[in-house]
Amino acid sequence: QVQLVESGGGLVQAGGSLRLSCAASGRTFSSYGMGWFRQAPGKEREFVAAITGSGARTYYADSVKGRFTISRENAKNTVYLQMNSLKPEDTAVYHCAAARLGEVVTTNVGRYDSWGQGTQVTVSS
Repeated sequence: QVQLVESGGGLVQAGGSLRLSCAASGRTFSSYGMGWFRQAPGKEREFVAAITGSGARTYYADSVKGRFTISRENAKNTVYLQMNSLKPEDTAVYHCAAARLGEVVTTNVGRYDSWGQGTQVTVSS
């Protein structure tokens, strides 16, 4: 397993942008597919975006497609989530997660082995 620490959350007005970062421990970061999930109060955790170990493939939830971009820098053991055109409904705690799947992309929460503690994103209207 890897240890994950998110940062970059905060309060932003609708239409604004934020970039989340997730720093991972360990020396085999590139063997992990990475995902971002979010959980709003009273709701289940939902998939946001995922990226393969090499960064060659990405996948997005329909609700964020065209607004959010997931990327990674394996040399820095870091994955990012650039969030543009934010909406109040994007308000949630955002978690990054790691799955030892290499070049497989998955939206399945149960396939992820390690989770960060989360960072709060609040979008005001």
